[in-house]
Amino acid sequence: MADHIAFVNGTADCDLVSRYYSDSTIVRVPLERAERLIPQLPEGMRIWVDAGIDGFHRPYVDSPNRTWKAHVRQFPAYSRIDSPAFHSKPDSGEVNDFVFAVLDKCVGLNSKLNDHDFKLAAISVPQLPIVNNVTRNKMNRALAMAAGTWKSEKKYRGRMILPAIFTDQKQLNLKTERNKKRDVLVSCYEKSEADGLWAVDSSLQDQAGTSTFRSKRFPGLLKFHEEISDSLPDKAITIAGPYWGMNLVLWVKELCRFPAIGVGGAYQYHLAGGHQRQASLRLALPPLRRWVRVGAGLQSWLKKAVSEISSGEAAHADISYLRDNYSTLKNNKPLCREQIAKFYKNWFDEIEASPTAGRALALYQMLSSAYVLGKALPILSSNEGSARRPERVVEYLMLNCL
Repeated sequence: MADHIAFVNGTADCDLVSRYYSDSTIVRVPLERAERLIPQLPEGMRIWVDAGIDGFHRPYVDSPNRTWKAHVRQFPAYSRIDSPAFHSKPDSGEVNDFVFAVLDKCVGLNSKLNDHDFKLAAISVPQLPIVNNVTRNKMNRALAMAAGTWKSEKKYRGRMILPAIFTDQKQLNLKTERNKKRDVLVSCYEKSEADGLWAVDSSLQDQAGTSTFRSKRFPGLLKFHEEISDSLPDKAITIAGPYWGMNLVLWVKELCRFPAIGVGGAYQYHLAGGHQRQASLRLALPPLRRWVRVGAGLQSWLKKAVSEISSGEAAHADISYLRDNYSTLKNNKPLCREQIAKFYKNWFDEIEASPTAGRALALYQMLSSAYVLGKALPILSSNEGSARRPERVVEYLMLNCL
C-alpha cells in the first residue's frame, strides 16, 4: 500500500481512485454520501468515515447546502451544536446524545461495507473547526469526552481520528497562538482516546504563490506539525492535508505519517455544508510541479513555452502534449481532472520510490529542477494571480523542503 490517503467527495473521485489510487492506505468518505460512494470504490478498500460536523463552523441556518442540513437533522440536539451560548456551557447529556448518534451512524455502515468486501478502518471524532479565540474550546472538549465515553461503552476497537481543522493563518503563524491550539488538541486527543490526528489549514491554497508563504505560512505550518508531533504519543497516526505540495513536504520531512490528497481536484480542504461550487478547469504542468487554470492565454503560453525548451528534454514532450491536445482538454472537465490525478500519482510514486531518509532531498531536487525550468519560461496569464511566474509555486515549497 502507498502512504497516501485519498479524500473522496463525489462519483468522479471514485472513478479516479479506481484508476490511479486503489493502493491508498485508506480512503476518507463523508458520512452523508458514504452509502452512495463506497460501492463505487474498488472492493477491499479500507474506509475512513467522517460525519462532517465541521459544517457547524457556520450557523446551521446559514448553510447553503440542503443535503448536509438534511444529514445533520437526523442527530438529536443538532440545533445546539452551533450555538455560542451552548458552547460556553455545553450540557453533557445533550452532547452525549448527539455524539453517540453520530458515531453509531458511522459504525452502522459496517453491515453495508461487508456486502462489498470493504472494511471500516476509522471514524472521525466529532469536532468543530478551530477559531481565533477560545469560544469553542469547552465545546470541543465536551465532544471529545463524549466520543471517549462512546468508545468505551460500545467497546469500539477501530481507529478514531481527531480532526484539527484550522480556519485562519493567524492560528499557526506565531508560536504563542500555536501553543494555545496545541494544548486544546492534546486535551481533546486524550479525552476522546483517539488513535490519530488529522490536521489541515482549510484557509491555505498553497498554489497561490503568496509572498507570505515563504516567511510565515509554510514555516508556521511546519512548526505546528513539529510541536504537535512532540506532544502526541509515538504511536499516534498523523495525517496532513489535503494540500497541493505542503502535505508532501510534511510527509518527506517525517512530520506526518500520511499525506491526505485530493483526487484530480480539491487540493485544499473545504468545510462540510458549504456551497457545492463548480471548480475552475485546471491542467497540471508536470515539469513545473504545479497546475494552471484553463482559460485565456494558456494555449498561447504553451506554444511559447515549447519553443523555449530543448526538444531533447522530457519537459518538451510534456508541454508539447498539452499544446497539441489543448482543444480537446479545454472543455472537458473529466479529462482535465484525470490528467491532474495521473500526474500527481506519478509524482507521489517518484518520491515514495526513494528510501525514507532520502525523500526530502528527492523532493527538493524535483522542485529545484522545476524552479530552474520555470525561471526560463514566459510569465503565465493574469488568471494565476500571484503565481504568474511559472516557478513561483515550487519556489516557496522548495525553500521549506529541507
